[in-house]
Amino acid sequence: MNAPTPIQGRNFIDGRWLDPQGHLFESHNPANLGEIIGVFPTASDEEAQRAVEAARRAYPAWRRTSRIRRAELFDNLAQLIKRDTDALALLMARECGKVLNECRAEVIEGLHMVQYVFGTARMPMGDVLASEIAEKDAFMRRKPWGVAAVITPWNFPFAVPLWMLGPSLLEGNTVVFKPSEDTPAIGQRLVELFQEAGFPPGVINLVHGDGDTGEALVRHPGVNIVLFTGSYAVGSRIQQISAAIPDRITACEMGSKSAVIVCEDARFDLAVTCGILSAFKTTGQRCVSAGRILVHQNLFDRFAERFVSVAKRLQFGNPLDPNSFAGPVINLAAVEKITAYNDLAVKEGGEVLLEGGRMMHGEYARGCFMAPMVYRMEARPGIRCIREEVFGPHVALIPFRNNEEAVRIYNDTEYGLSLAVITENYRTMRLFREECEYGMGYVNLPCIGAEVHLPFGGVKKSGNGHPSAAGLIETVTHKTAWTVNHAEEVKMAQGLKAEIAPQDR
Repeated sequence: MNAPTPIQGRNFIDGRWLDPQGHLFESHNPANLGEIIGVFPTASDEEAQRAVEAARRAYPAWRRTSRIRRAELFDNLAQLIKRDTDALALLMARECGKVLNECRAEVIEGLHMVQYVFGTARMPMGDVLASEIAEKDAFMRRKPWGVAAVITPWNFPFAVPLWMLGPSLLEGNTVVFKPSEDTPAIGQRLVELFQEAGFPPGVINLVHGDGDTGEALVRHPGVNIVLFTGSYAVGSRIQQISAAIPDRITACEMGSKSAVIVCEDARFDLAVTCGILSAFKTTGQRCVSAGRILVHQNLFDRFAERFVSVAKRLQFGNPLDPNSFAGPVINLAAVEKITAYNDLAVKEGGEVLLEGGRMMHGEYARGCFMAPMVYRMEARPGIRCIREEVFGPHVALIPFRNNEEAVRIYNDTEYGLSLAVITENYRTMRLFREECEYGMGYVNLPCIGAEVHLPFGGVKKSGNGHPSAAGLIETVTHKTAWTVNHAEEVKMAQGLKAEIAPQDR
C-alpha cells in the first residue's frame, strides 16, 4: 500500500493558517524512516511573538465568555474526536510509532479529558466562607491568569496536549500551543479540530518548531503560564527563564526513574504482568515507564526467570500490525541513547539476563526498533544506570532484603514520579505509600495507566508540584478573596477599630 501524501504543515495564528515560509523540517515514520509524514515550518521568533500577541488580544473577550458557553465548545470538540477516532489513531501510529491499539486508547484518553472539562463547567468555581463579622459575606473565586504557552512531548501527542489545553481554555485563558517537532502532524490535526469546533480566533494558536521556538515563547513576557512535559534539562531551563519574569507560573513534568516493587507476598503472575507492562509498554517510552523492578530476594530468581521468558516472547514490530506488543523508539537519537545505557549497565557490573540492542534484520533495518534489555543489578552507591532515565526498553531487576531497604532503593534517585507496589498486605502497602517519594502510586497494578480525573505529576526532578490533567486547575487559575459588607457601617475583623477621629468643624 502506498504511503499517504505528506501533510503540508502550517502555523495557525489569530484564526488563520499561514503559508509556510523560512526553514522547513520533516516528520518521519520511526517504523520506516523513509516515509515522510509531513513537512512543517519552523516558526520564527517574530511568528512566536505574533502568536502570543494574538492570544493576548483574544483573552479579554474569552475570559468574559460564559463558562458554560466555553464548555459547549468542548462538547463540540468531543463529537469531532469521536467522529475521527480511528483516523487520529492511525496518524498517531504512523508518526510516533506506538501500536495502533495504544494510539486509539490515547485518543480516547484525550476524549475523556475533553468530557471532563465539559462536565466541570457547571461545577462550583469557588467557595463561600464564613466571616468573623456577621454582616460580611466572604467568597473565594478563581480567575484565569491570561495567556498559556503549552509545550508538549511526542510520546503522548494527543492526550497530553488536551490535559493542558482543556483546563486552560475552560477556565478562560488563551493559548499558544507548540507540539513536539517529532509529532507535529497530530498536533496540527488537533488544532484543526479546535477550529472546527468553533473556538474563536486567537483563543488557540499553533506554532511549529524545535527548542528555539519553545524558548521564544518562554522568553515572551506576555506569557503568564508555561505548561511543559518533557526532559528535566528543558524543564529546568524553562523555570530558570521564568524566574525572572513577573506574573509567571510554570507547571513542568520532567521525567522519572519509576519502579515496580515486588514484595515477598506478591501474587506471582500478577507481579510478572505488572512488571512487563510497566517496563515495555510503549517501548519503555512513557515518562512513568519502569526503569527498575525491585524484587524481594526470596522471589528474585523465580521472578527473573519468568520475566525474561515473557520478555523474549514480546513482539516489537510494525505499529499497524495487531500482533505487535510495541513499536519502534522515536528516532535514531533515541537508539543511540538507549544503546549507550545498555553498554553502561554492563560496564557498571550488571548481569545481563536478556541482551537488548537495535534490531537490524529484515524490515526492522528501515526503522528504529530496539529489543528489550533486562539485567540484574545490585543497588550500590554511584550506579548511574539504575538512577538515570533511559526512556526505552531497558530495565534493571534489583533484589532487596526487606521492605525498609526497598524504600531506600526506590528513593535513591533524583526523580520521583510513579510507583507500583505488588503486595497482599495492607500494612506493607501503607509503608510504601507513606515513605516513598512519588506523585502517582499504584497497588497491584503497573506503574503506568493514568486517568484524567486524577492529578498527574511528580516530585524532585520529576516535577515542580503543579500536576497536569485534573490537577492543572490549581495552576491555570489563581484564587481571589471577595468580601462584601452588608452593614451600614464599617466593622473590621480581628477586633481592629474602625473609628476615625472627628473632623474639625
